[in-house]
Amino acid sequence: MIRIRPAAACGHADHGWLESWHSFSFADYHDPAEMGWGALRVINEDVVAPAAGFPMHGHRDMEIVTYLLSGPLEHKDSMGNGSVFRAPEVQRMSAGKGVLHSEANASPDEPVHLLQIWIEPNVRGIAPGYEQKTFADDAKRGRWCALAAPDGRAGSLTIHQDALLFARKLGAGEAAAYALAAGRRAYLHVVHGHLVLNGVALGPGDAAKIADEIRLQLTADGEAEVLLFDLP
Repeated sequence: MIRIRPAAACGHADHGWLESWHSFSFADYHDPAEMGWGALRVINEDVVAPAAGFPMHGHRDMEIVTYLLSGPLEHKDSMGNGSVFRAPEVQRMSAGKGVLHSEANASPDEPVHLLQIWIEPNVRGIAPGYEQKTFADDAKRGRWCALAAPDGRAGSLTIHQDALLFARKLGAGEAAAYALAAGRRAYLHVVHGHLVLNGVALGPGDAAKIADEIRLQLTADGEAEVLLFDLP
């Protein structure tokens, strides 16, 4: 089963300083049919205006991954972490028993474009944690680059859930395959570009909910980038 989640059907909010597209129910956008997919709870595509950002606020019991697309993002949290980072750096924060953090555009004239991802953990009340790592673009070509995994495999970020997050960049006409184990589900999000997934065409911002499939086959129409979630 492959069910397409078109970008045009996503929730949308424009707050002036922040424009956001919600793949799943979030904040003022609520759709009972779109409450997540397995352990994947949130994918928000955010564009933050120059010198603006999210003020200090709290989270509990959530694995939060920030995938930067462009612009500098400044992170601060109650654990004492503070940094400015750019793509291809990726950030993971485990909220655990509770953490405060802020995320702000560190540029006075350049917008920040990012994907914020929430994955529900399989353990609650742990001490909060933070990681930030670089995943070079070259590492995403010709293979599935592991960004997050429960065991931190291949230098990936460590998350508290039996879920895997991969990124891949494809050139025009390039094909990629992924084998999905029995009983697992997947979610494919197109960061940019156009491609065909198991015969189904997808464009920028489109996504696919996947279940009861043992092999995923992708072919790019041009330069494309995707995120793939392998989920329990």
